[in-house]
This record gives sequence, structure tokens and C-alpha cells, in this order.
Amino acid sequence: MKHEFTVADMTCGHCVKTITTAIQNKWPSAVVVADTATHHLSVNIDADNAAVAAVVTEEGYTPVAA
Repeated sequence: MKHEFTVADMTCGHCVKTITTAIQNKWPSAVVVADTATHHLSVNIDADNAAVAAVVTEEGYTPVAA
């Protein structure tokens, strides 16, 4: 299942690494694609949108379902 978010406060490579690591720690098979220029985050994993958003939020970012 593909989840799409806009994360306006994801602005650099460190942000991407932090978010990617947190998601992959919870779901090791997750495929995460992030673009800091567009603030777009795509996560391909079998989980619900709220669970993915919660992991991103726990890291201090503000995901908005796209």
C-alpha cells in the first residue's frame, strides 16, 4: 500500500534520513522515497496511513496526507 504525504518541515538530507530510519525501524521492508524540494514523502508498506503518519510525527515532523 502506497502512502503519500506532504511534510513541509522536511527540508534537508538529515530530515530525510531521520524519517526514513524511523519508518524502516518500524517496518524493515518499507520503501521510502522523499523529495526535499517538493516536501513529498512516499511510503510503500502494508500499514494504515495513520500509523505511518504517527511514526513521522514522533520524529518531530508534520505529515499531511497528500
